[in-house]
Amino acid sequence: MFYCPYYFMWQYWREHENEGAYNLLRGEDDEQDINYDEFNAEFEGEEENQDDEFFRQNIQEVNRIMRLVDQRFESTYAELERYRVPRRISRPIFRAVVSYVVRNANNYSGTIEQRTNALFNAIRRDIPWIFATLIGFRVPIARINDIIRSIIRFTLENLGGTMPSGWSRWESLGGVLTSGPGASSWANNRIDVFARGTNDALWHKWWDGRRWSDWEDLGGVLTSSPDAVSWGPNRIDVFARGTDNALWHKWWDGSRWSNWESLGGVLTSAPAAASWARNRLDVFVRGTDNALWHKWWDGSRWSDWENLGGVLTSAPAAVSWGPNRIDVFARGTNNALWHKWWDGSRWSAWEDLGGVLTSDPAASSRRTNSIDVFARGNNNQLIYKSWDGSRWSNWSNLGGVLTSEPASVSMRSNRIDVFARGTDNALWHIFRE
Repeated sequence: MFYCPYYFMWQYWREHENEGAYNLLRGEDDEQDINYDEFNAEFEGEEENQDDEFFRQNIQEVNRIMRLVDQRFESTYAELERYRVPRRISRPIFRAVVSYVVRNANNYSGTIEQRTNALFNAIRRDIPWIFATLIGFRVPIARINDIIRSIIRFTLENLGGTMPSGWSRWESLGGVLTSGPGASSWANNRIDVFARGTNDALWHKWWDGRRWSDWEDLGGVLTSSPDAVSWGPNRIDVFARGTDNALWHKWWDGSRWSNWESLGGVLTSAPAAASWARNRLDVFVRGTDNALWHKWWDGSRWSDWENLGGVLTSAPAAVSWGPNRIDVFARGTNNALWHKWWDGSRWSAWEDLGGVLTSDPAASSRRTNSIDVFARGNNNQLIYKSWDGSRWSNWSNLGGVLTSEPASVSMRSNRIDVFARGTDNALWHIFRE
């Protein structure tokens, strides 16, 4: 049997040209999104006279998830182009799948795998032109099924309704990052974010309580992601690895930035920094033996390096939730999260907190005896685990498409802000209030 690859789409869009759907096929501006979703609604058995506000919210959700799909499935777009499926065809197909899932996800229960299977069968029944169109381009049917299933599952994992309570949607803060970010906060409603730029220098962007600043270049030559911490109002200390693999340090004293200073050592990872008191700094790195190494500032001088053991397969993360308390995290040889802490008198042994990490972890604290830990999971999405003072939570999935380790910070009680690099190399941001 011969399939014309454009026939099934063209047949509908010719009949609905005035609604703007035909313009999508021609590759015109995506502002026709609402009309295209009306097209999807017919396949989904929706009522024509649906509630306007409900419809508007669905459109916003579809648009948001499509931005994530465009990042996550860039290689799939390229793969389909090798079958001569242009993006002006593949993207509307993906959007039809996303739209269907957004509108119908609540009609299915069970595990995410069970819901994916049920929605796949429903889409195959209700939107057959998706499959016929791709078959017409001679895309193998097994590959078509895999792609559609992947988009269904990705949409389910990123639906706003499936996010843990209180989390925002992802937003882009721009920039071109060549490393993961670092973040700190020195006051309520103040955040400072740092990253390495395309010139290998340290770049800085901040939230002043009303708006995000532009990026500023703070110089230096970084060979790692930076990390930052604040031990008091209007104070920031930033650390990174230099071209000599030593630890380098730069600080803001409330009126100006210092020059870079070398603190020595031989680092095989990015550094992590924490502060448990005014004028106190604790910095952690992975050494050449893959163990955790520690150096601290006591208010008057820097200590020598000390070896805290372990076998790290990532950079560490560090946080303090109270005086003389430090919690350190890293990925172990089993790709799980490992934890070690200082209780004011001694260092604990390492403990395994599970998970499957594909990046360095990040840690922050919102209040006494509270810790939030983040990492990239094996699906390149943000995963999250927290300590509430008595027990560790299970891992949660916060979506996104990360191409770096995350950074997290708390600027006030019960607020968490998380940052990471996206597939467009920009800085992306999610928060919980």
